[in-house]
Amino acid sequence: MSTGVAEDFYRFDPADQALVRDPYPTYRRMQAQPGLHAAAGGYHVATRYLDVRQVLASPAFGQGDFIKNIQLFYGPDFDVLAQPAYRWLSEVFLMQDPPHHTRLRKLVSFALTPKRIADMAPRIEALQQGLIDTWLAQGGQGDVVYDLAYPLPVLVMFDMLGVEESERTPEAMAKLTRAIAEAFLVFETRVLTPAELALANRQMDYLYAFFGALFDRRQRDPRDDLTSALASVRDETGDALSHREMVTIVIAMFGAGFETTAHLISNGLYTLQRYPEQWAQLVANPALAAGVVEEVLRFESSLQATYRTALEDTLVDGTYVKGGERVLCIVAAANRDASVFADPERFDLTRKDIRGLSFGGGIHHCIGQALARLEGRIAFESFAKRLPQLQVETLNPPWRPGFLFRGLEHLPGRTAR
Repeated sequence: MSTGVAEDFYRFDPADQALVRDPYPTYRRMQAQPGLHAAAGGYHVATRYLDVRQVLASPAFGQGDFIKNIQLFYGPDFDVLAQPAYRWLSEVFLMQDPPHHTRLRKLVSFALTPKRIADMAPRIEALQQGLIDTWLAQGGQGDVVYDLAYPLPVLVMFDMLGVEESERTPEAMAKLTRAIAEAFLVFETRVLTPAELALANRQMDYLYAFFGALFDRRQRDPRDDLTSALASVRDETGDALSHREMVTIVIAMFGAGFETTAHLISNGLYTLQRYPEQWAQLVANPALAAGVVEEVLRFESSLQATYRTALEDTLVDGTYVKGGERVLCIVAAANRDASVFADPERFDLTRKDIRGLSFGGGIHHCIGQALARLEGRIAFESFAKRLPQLQVETLNPPWRPGFLFRGLEHLPGRTAR
């Protein structure tokens, strides 16, 4: 046993922008060493598939003490819950352990049913076709991220939540998506600058005001949407969500619904164009779109990593993790583990038996994964059918600076004539 076999090999630092630009060579080097790695922030890092899966699925790991977890970065005197953005994060059921996690997730699952998601398919298809119509009308060129990737999941969430038509203007969409991106900085594994933290707090206040007003309207005037369903849901004991719990959950769902899915779409188009034979295969057979989603999730995951805290002393691959210590599970590294995936550095949309971990595992697995897969399949299938001549810039595109969520800042594209 050890307390960090790989500590002298590489001290992991998620703030390293070279890592953000291309993390995969580093992941391969880390996987070549046994045990967990040490991070610059004083926590463990898991990169091997079996280690990541163990930590994500084991009841010996959870979220732990949220305040102490954040104070690991800021110091013991940092008032975590006085910051609106961190207070929101502490209340998201993703960041909680049972019994609070169990209660909230169960109530959400009563509202976000498989039928509700499946019934969205025709509307998602219509929204996607509209985006392509607009792309072609503006000359078949633009920024793939902002013209083709971001709008679809945002519009889908607007529909599911029942956001008013008057609030769906491009300006309103831009304001909301910017607010999510800037408030969600609190997910990052680092100390935010005073300016970043102040901005995250202001944007979180705005999000609570926006979605709180939406809930107030739906409580007065219920409709067939997810907001109304969350407002009326009860479990078998009559338990319901409080107003703050509902707003907290919707902010999380809206953010996760557009942030990771938008990156799935743009990362996928970028990767398909890097491997033109794969793009040609999809164009020839658009029915392969579901396979594209799974392979993009494995090969260029928009969620790079997620944290867990040891709830008791636990052994992971020869590394002794004490109760209360944190483990960063790099799912993007696990998804390319050569001991699990044949030729893992090869992008192959016909790959079989993909067992990627991009949606997490255990009780904290992503509750919206069916919706993300549906949106991704419809998007890639429509691109192949309607934009077979699409070309995107594949030479050193700019990646967003954060580590946990991997996505492109911009991706210029055009439809060749």
